[in-house]
Parts: sequence; structure tokens; C-alpha cells
Amino acid sequence: MSKFLDRMSEYFAHRKGLLPLIGLGIVIVNLILQFVIPGNIIATSNLFLHIGVIVAIFGLMLAWAL
Repeated sequence: MSKFLDRMSEYFAHRKGLLPLIGLGIVIVNLILQFVIPGNIIATSNLFLHIGVIVAIFGLMLAWAL
């Protein structure tokens, strides 16, 4: 587990904006799902919206720490 965390921190140290961009992409997927499949449980619960915001905030905090 320690080696995995070392590799991930080294990877994200050089790509600081990657996680916020992934989070923004997940939020956009949620927006598209609401119009494409309006009755879907994932679209009505805004699951991707919440996951995307969490990933983006985590990415900003990680970029600030690295």
C-alpha cells in the first residue's frame, strides 16, 4: 500500500490539475445524463454531481499540498 501511495503522489505531483478536471468532467456527465435519461435513478439522485464535486475538491487540496 505504501508503494502505491508513493507512486500516486509522484504521479499527481507533476499533474496537479488532473483531478479537478476529472471532477469537472464527472459533473458534466451528470448534466448530460439528466437530459438524456431523465427518469434514471442515477440522474435523479445527482450521484455523479456529488462524486465530481468531491473529486474536484480533493484534487484542489492535493494540488495545494504537493
